[in-house]
Amino acid sequence: MARLKFGAFIAPHHPIGEHPMLQMRSDIQLAKHLDELGFDEFWVGEHHSTGWEVIASPELFLAAVGEQTQRIRLGTGVVSLPYHHPFNVAQRIVQLDHMTRGRVIFGTGPGALPSDAYMLGIDPMTQRDRQDEAIGVIRRLFAGERVTHESDWFTLRDARLQLFPLQEEMPFVVASSISPSGMTLAGKYGIGALSIGSNSEAGLAALPTQWSFAEDAAAKSGNTVRRDDWRVLMSWHIAETREEARAQAGAGLMKWHNEYTVGTLMRPGAQPFTSPDQAVDQTAFVDGAAAVIGTPDDLVAAIRKLHASAGGFGTVLGFAHDWANRENTMRSWDLVARYVIPEIHGLLEGYRTSRQYVIDHRESFERAGQAVLSKIMSHEGAAAALKAGQEGGVAMRSPNAPDLNKAAEALKN
Repeated sequence: MARLKFGAFIAPHHPIGEHPMLQMRSDIQLAKHLDELGFDEFWVGEHHSTGWEVIASPELFLAAVGEQTQRIRLGTGVVSLPYHHPFNVAQRIVQLDHMTRGRVIFGTGPGALPSDAYMLGIDPMTQRDRQDEAIGVIRRLFAGERVTHESDWFTLRDARLQLFPLQEEMPFVVASSISPSGMTLAGKYGIGALSIGSNSEAGLAALPTQWSFAEDAAAKSGNTVRRDDWRVLMSWHIAETREEARAQAGAGLMKWHNEYTVGTLMRPGAQPFTSPDQAVDQTAFVDGAAAVIGTPDDLVAAIRKLHASAGGFGTVLGFAHDWANRENTMRSWDLVARYVIPEIHGLLEGYRTSRQYVIDHRESFERAGQAVLSKIMSHEGAAAALKAGQEGGVAMRSPNAPDLNKAAEALKN
């Protein structure tokens, strides 16, 4: 299996109160920082209400990100297809692909916020079927077909794109939350999936079942789905110690949960937290916790556990949030890049093996010291200089420097 990829997913979730322009600039800076750290993907969502999720056009935002980054892949997470004419979506994505030099991942969804669909006069009962219909049409347009299509919500007459994706094969991904429709669409079209609903205790437990929906739909459609094309969302805030992570994230986590999840979305069953400590404990330190608030080692263990329980996936996406201040948030992502990713990728195994080999085979390397010693002991001035350097405490000792006291004792005998 290919190495696990790492990325970030921003809805975004910003508390009300800060200047929107500065919030957006901060999100662009996060993308630039992640690109410099070597993260693989950066995803941005589409929302039109709630006051907390302020990016209305992921394509427009990612075009700006593309100018500030070099290699990180840029995902629409997601374009809510029932809100748009599919031909216009196809054109915008193709243009974005060219503007970002072929780094686009096209992620779609039916639309997550009921308040968005309500404002647009869209019946929620139609949204998932419309997403399915739009995907089929957009894939044909990307392939260069001339499409005629009559629908109850859009019409195409001999429609053909005049510009095609820069990528030979545009990556398609569908978002999956609670219902099976996202995974079913992934299987139907043989495309990737993004499990956003995994950002909850129930979502984590349901991952194996969710993947089975994709496999079943793929079998019925004569397609295949690959776990390497499956992206799973996790939440984390990382610091050098658990105590620091708790102190940094607690108040912001409580505000996010109480004001957004409970106070705005009014999610069924969600109760407000009464203290930052309770927010951390109930989010990260209960059985089946959906988040990690702790050290790089804690996150390594959680990712390995989730990967094993899900049966494998290709990319883990960290949910970007404002639980901590900007400085500590950036530091958290930095710690993931410096310590978590190399551990998951096995990049440190060679270092550790090499170090242990030297420790375990010390006797095999004594001849190097003996070679140095033979030259030193044959020159009175060199022996005196080396002894003075050792007694004076040099800044950096040679790995081959012999123990003169031990050598002197050997000569006496």
